[in-house]
Amino acid sequence: MTTEESTTEGGIDLSQRAVSPLARLLVRLAPPPYLVLSIVAVLIGVGTGYGAVLFIQSLHWVEKIAEALREDYGILGMFLSLGIGGALGAPLIVYVASEARGHGVPEVMMAIAVHGGRIRPRVVVVKAIASALTIGSGGSAGREGPIVQIGSALGSTLGQLLDFSEERIKILVASGAAGGIAATFNAPIAGVIFALEVILGEFSMGYFGVVVISAVSASIISRAYLGAAPAFHVPAYGLNSVWEIPLYIIVGVASALLAVFFIVILYKAEDLFEEWKAPEVIKPVVGMLLTGVVAVIYPQVLGPGLHFIGEAIAVNMQMSLTLLAPLAIAKLVATSFTLGAGNSGGVFAPSLFSGAALGGSLGIIFRQWFPGLYINPGAYALVGMAATFAGAARAPITAILIVFEMSNDYRLILPLMLATVISTAIAHYIHPESIYTLKLARRGIVIRHGRDIDVMESVTVEQAMQKNPVTVPETMPLSELGEMFVQAHGHGFPVVNEKGELVGIVSLADYQQAMKRKDFDRLRVRDIMTRDLLVAYPDETLWEALRKLGLRDVSRLPVVSRQNPKQLLGVIRRRDIIRAYNLAMARRGEIAQRLQELRVGEADTEYIHLELPADAWAVGKQVKELHLPEDCVLVSIRRGRRVIVPHGDTVLQPGDRITIFSTRECKPRVLNILKEGE
Repeated sequence: MTTEESTTEGGIDLSQRAVSPLARLLVRLAPPPYLVLSIVAVLIGVGTGYGAVLFIQSLHWVEKIAEALREDYGILGMFLSLGIGGALGAPLIVYVASEARGHGVPEVMMAIAVHGGRIRPRVVVVKAIASALTIGSGGSAGREGPIVQIGSALGSTLGQLLDFSEERIKILVASGAAGGIAATFNAPIAGVIFALEVILGEFSMGYFGVVVISAVSASIISRAYLGAAPAFHVPAYGLNSVWEIPLYIIVGVASALLAVFFIVILYKAEDLFEEWKAPEVIKPVVGMLLTGVVAVIYPQVLGPGLHFIGEAIAVNMQMSLTLLAPLAIAKLVATSFTLGAGNSGGVFAPSLFSGAALGGSLGIIFRQWFPGLYINPGAYALVGMAATFAGAARAPITAILIVFEMSNDYRLILPLMLATVISTAIAHYIHPESIYTLKLARRGIVIRHGRDIDVMESVTVEQAMQKNPVTVPETMPLSELGEMFVQAHGHGFPVVNEKGELVGIVSLADYQQAMKRKDFDRLRVRDIMTRDLLVAYPDETLWEALRKLGLRDVSRLPVVSRQNPKQLLGVIRRRDIIRAYNLAMARRGEIAQRLQELRVGEADTEYIHLELPADAWAVGKQVKELHLPEDCVLVSIRRGRRVIVPHGDTVLQPGDRITIFSTRECKPRVLNILKEGE
């Protein structure tokens, strides 16, 4: 067998490229596949554990330097440490590994969804150094995001080194993510569920065992060097009275609102920094300095804030409402400045911080209002912490389990489950995308159930429907209708009246049923047509149209105007949906291939996000008329809440938010073409 032959043996991909000697050895020895995965999972867990230990230690080194500057120079020292941290980390992110920008988890999810789990090995080094500089110098971000990305990159690197298939590389990426959470919070169970619930988006026994092995291995290493104590020392809280249940419902609702606020403000900050015409290496420094402005008033926002979380959920009656309530917002603002500007860090800890502050604030208020319930604000801080993270990440199971592992107590199970589920449901209703998936959706990658790219939600009925369909008048005799079926080889026709308005639809089944009637010769189309119509609209997605087809098990839907339901615009058939789906998948494959070509050997690339103003030259033009440079790819068009896969005949509209992947050298030309047409 040559290396050019396309085959997969024992989960090892041997297709179209040279295979490493180690991979050949595994094929020759043919060990049980699960044994191989288990051994590799142990290596990933151990590597992630040591990576977490080294990262946390380097974080402490940077923190000591930053604290020394603050002690010696006060506020000036704080701004000095923040500026230096941003200035040292920015070049690594901008010029070496752009995937290290921001909170990291979306990059891991995109690697699984689009790139077959492949992550560049350099991400491990860049993410660790840049995040240590960002967080250690005082940037408002969590340390779990970097460790998750480090573990995932390690898993991907090992999978590629062993020439594993894409499916197995994805499992190893998730295993690294589980190890990252386990090592960070000393919570292996939560790490496993996080990997399955957020990274992979599905629970499977085939994945579960491998992910568990990695998480346990990482946790063992972490405990050996960092101690076996949980991340936070939590008193044993319980539900004092059934009358507290409505109060915990309020916590769940408030946490959902806070979670949505976090999502909106974080990505708004990203947009503002993206639109700012300044050198990329300057933006992270400015973001860190803006974080310092918030810290002048509330110094607790500096760093991940784990110490504050511990105080908020402990029995600490010294914390006042005037401190906790503003901190719930201030922490999210500071985090948005830090990460929105392009620095490296995580959003897990900031969401826990703000949730604890919110829950503690509500607990203090409830204690004042209902003294007879003997309310402890720490319990509400604990529940608010889990509910806010669940609302932001849409990961209620992870949120519940991480609290259990931190508190070692199950007595808060009822309010905890209730608040997290309520927060998740309300946050999803208000804002369909999570804090992780929104970054991907803005790039045109719509993820459902973790790794599935749902192109059915990125193509509209108007793009797939048959325009100017063959219609029949309602007065047509059935003898002529039979000839129409024979000539057109169709299975149904829209029926119109003398004004050309849609009044029904007639199918071949209707005609065949009518042939059994004695008065067949006297019947006309209006006598047998279906009048109670199920219709589609041109701005609906293929997914919505397919769901309607399934409601009545029909093969076609008339497409009508929303403004005038009797105006027939076209017909959408199952075959049209299948064809459009295949075209969209092919187009997405072309985009992924082109992105990969631009990435290979090219670090100087970036995503360009631009909202088209009404006076832009590109408005009203088809994509094929833009004549964009070869070194760029139009990835997606976001129109309202809908993401469109761009085709050559897609017409751009005012307000469209387009995403283009381009080399930085081509960026000015691309922007000029879109705005000026030159």
